[in-house]
Amino acid sequence: MEKKLKIIGEKCPQDHKCPAVSVCPVGALSQEGWEAPKIDHEKCIKCGRCANFCPKRALILQ
Repeated sequence: MEKKLKIIGEKCPQDHKCPAVSVCPVGALSQEGWEAPKIDHEKCIKCGRCANFCPKRALILQ
């Protein structure tokens, strides 16, 4: 089964610029204001960099 990147909204504080957006090598994460980031699953290569970088562990690859 192929892994998929997901956002756990309850863990994302949504009160700051998401630091994980900047580490995505293919630009699959975007953020409007301080909302939780959005994932472009067409671009996502499932490398896990953002999930490993997220300090709140709100991004998971499963």
